[in-house]
Amino acid sequence: MDLQLQGLSALITGGSKGIGFAVADRLAREGCHLHLAARNSSDLDNAKELLLKKYNVNITTHSCDLSNSIHLKKLSELCHSVDILVNNAGAIPQGDLLTIDETLWRNSWELKVFGYINLTREIYRQMKSRRKGVIINIIGTAGERPTPGYIAGTAANASLMAFSKALGGEGPDHGIRVIGVNPGLIETDRQRVRLEARAVKQFSDASRWPELVANAPMGRLGQPNEVADVVAFFASGLASYVSGTIITVDAGRSARNA
Repeated sequence: MDLQLQGLSALITGGSKGIGFAVADRLAREGCHLHLAARNSSDLDNAKELLLKKYNVNITTHSCDLSNSIHLKKLSELCHSVDILVNNAGAIPQGDLLTIDETLWRNSWELKVFGYINLTREIYRQMKSRRKGVIINIIGTAGERPTPGYIAGTAANASLMAFSKALGGEGPDHGIRVIGVNPGLIETDRQRVRLEARAVKQFSDASRWPELVANAPMGRLGQPNEVADVVAFFASGLASYVSGTIITVDAGRSARNA
């Protein structure tokens, strides 16, 4: 299936690992040129090397602090002509209202919430002048399934879902589509570390972490490429009439009653 991405360009934040890297791989497979942004330059170099071994596309890396509005402004200037923006960088810590103090809450939102919003503002402005572009926000299902034990993440994701819907309603008037993608439990390095820590606490054995997800839909975690395939489709011309919606990728977990 031709996704009509050949020769286009994409900026992917958090593009060196996990879901971001999987999205980069999937878009490169379709012939899309890439800008990858993340904090760690060595991780970016490794990602670039891996991708160039497989695909004949142009890849530019940008080591920057995606929670810093000055860095985001510079990044948007360097990537002013991209056709696709994938906001993906950010991790918000677990914890309830009494655990997550104001400093920790604000710092995590600077990256995941305001980082998305501020970079989108700059890229959206440039796309609007060209009357063409797609913005995809990788968010997470906590906004659909609020939980007090992940209260900062729940509130952040709900905010980004509303942001994506609101901007996605206006965007098509200017040739821009905006979509949110909510991954569920995905087997990234970060998720594995979290589950292994829980397995040590519960079983005294990190290798038993799969038992913690045995009741998940399909009895397993999702894979980053399963999210990347969805992102690539909705970034493509085959989804040209889709904007202002949230796509959930969790094998139905968020639709369950318990």
